[in-house]
Amino acid sequence: MEKKLGIIGIVVEDLTKADEVNAVIHEYNDLIVARMGIPYKDRGVSVISLLIDGDTDAMNALTGQIGRIENVTAKSMIQKG
Repeated sequence: MEKKLGIIGIVVEDLTKADEVNAVIHEYNDLIVARMGIPYKDRGVSVISLLIDGDTDAMNALTGQIGRIENVTAKSMIQKG
């Protein structure tokens, strides 16, 4: 399958879920080009952005696994073509 670039945005509303989120991200570390995490203390959340290089099935699997964690939201954007 063709590799594409993608971005995954993650919002962790319950900081006790951070270890679970990090465990899933670690499972897919071969796809991750860059990671930026920002604790937004004023809102009590943490925001993570991932730059991904891989096939769309793997990107969707990563986004889906993270999105199924309670109080965590994940959205992806994948390169066209």
